Amino acid sequence: MAVLVCGGSRGIGRAIAAGLAEPGGTVFINYAGSGDEAETAAADVRARGATAVLVAGDIATPAGAATVIERVRAVTDRIDTLVHCAVTTVSGPVLEADPRAFLRAVEVNAMSLLYVVQAALPLIGEGSSIVFLSSRGSRVALKDYASVGAPKAFAEGLVRYMAVELAARGARANCVSPTAQDTDAFRAVFPEDHEERLAAAARNSPSGRAVGLDDIVGTVRFLASPAASMVQGQVLVLDGASTLAA
Repeated sequence: MAVLVCGGSRGIGRAIAAGLAEPGGTVFINYAGSGDEAETAAADVRARGATAVLVAGDIATPAGAATVIERVRAVTDRIDTLVHCAVTTVSGPVLEADPRAFLRAVEVNAMSLLYVVQAALPLIGEGSSIVFLSSRGSRVALKDYASVGAPKAFAEGLVRYMAVELAARGARANCVSPTAQDTDAFRAVFPEDHEERLAAAARNSPSGRAVGLDDIVGTVRFLASPAASMVQGQVLVLDGASTLAA
């Protein structure tokens, strides 16, 4: 099985890259940041018996996404699972945001999904699964979170349209939307109170605990499996019922 994780060198992406690694499989780890972090993520994949291929590159432009996919095509003629975890942040009120910085966030957090899927179409076929990592901020206005939440809302809409078009290929596209996770991006958006926000997410969960990385990885594995072959264009919310309780 061939897996491509965009933004797979740290945080949720790193956990998913390792979680989708299987003996004999290949996991492509796309990253645009630290090479050391990418090597650590690759070691996690190799420890599970899979081949890890590091693919540095910025997927937030059509040309950059095409270059990343060309490197993937040099190794495989098929992508079984493509997971988009790439994210960047611009903290602060949206009405005070620098337009150029905010546009960059939209390109990384949303448009790059379109660019990479368009480039990867020749490798996407029967049974292929695309998974976009979304966020509660796509549905509610969280303080200082617009640079992540608004693009992810846009990307969720893209996924619905992609799902309809991919269905004819026997492929599918869906979203996974977990509650707050302790990632670099989360800390960057909420530098002053990220610990309290994480604690509140656990405290407010009727399930008695916060959503963890294992929960996210398990859901992505389900969406990548034949059991999810008829799940199309959906947003699977992982919240332990915390957003349902009054």
